[in-house]
Amino acid sequence: MSNIHTIPFNPDTQNSSNDALIVAALERVGESFRVLLWEQSKELGLSPIQIQSIIFLHTHDDSRANVTYLSKEFNVTKATMSDVIRVLTEKKLVIKKEHPADSRASVLKLTAQGKKTAESAGGFANTLLKQVSQLTNAQKTGLKTILLDLIFSLHKENIISMQRMCFSCTHYSGNGSKHFCNLLNIPLVPDTLRLDCPEHVQQQG
Repeated sequence: MSNIHTIPFNPDTQNSSNDALIVAALERVGESFRVLLWEQSKELGLSPIQIQSIIFLHTHDDSRANVTYLSKEFNVTKATMSDVIRVLTEKKLVIKKEHPADSRASVLKLTAQGKKTAESAGGFANTLLKQVSQLTNAQKTGLKTILLDLIFSLHKENIISMQRMCFSCTHYSGNGSKHFCNLLNIPLVPDTLRLDCPEHVQQQG
């Protein structure tokens, strides 16, 4: 059991540990996403996970447009995601189509109304985007590098299940501070590192 003086949400701990303060600050940023998403969900009459699902379908290709992938993406059971898709289908935002390469599988597609709703819903994070846009280029580069490293570390700990970033891709090679994409044949520097790459192929093992 953690001692109260080691818990990062204890102000006294934060005042004596930058590690604790940073963790607490990240929790505050995460809370802002939840608040903004919840406000958007009330406006559209959809649950947060329904909004996240239509945004994902709108911004990713058909290879990831199925219940199995979505359940892993949002860390929920297939049964829960099936219910999400059922409701979105009833609301005429999503339709199921036969997979062109496998008649036993289906691909989830947004309807015209679904695309319109996804485009509207995707703006829920604009408040945070505005704040980030006011940082200097050097601050953005530093923050991006830190966040990508942190996300990759959490992925390796199996806390974040799905990742499509450079460090977890089979096309990635690295040695110390040097990173390279063997598919695009480019060095991966802070400006070219990706968080969500369409060409991503998950490393095995």
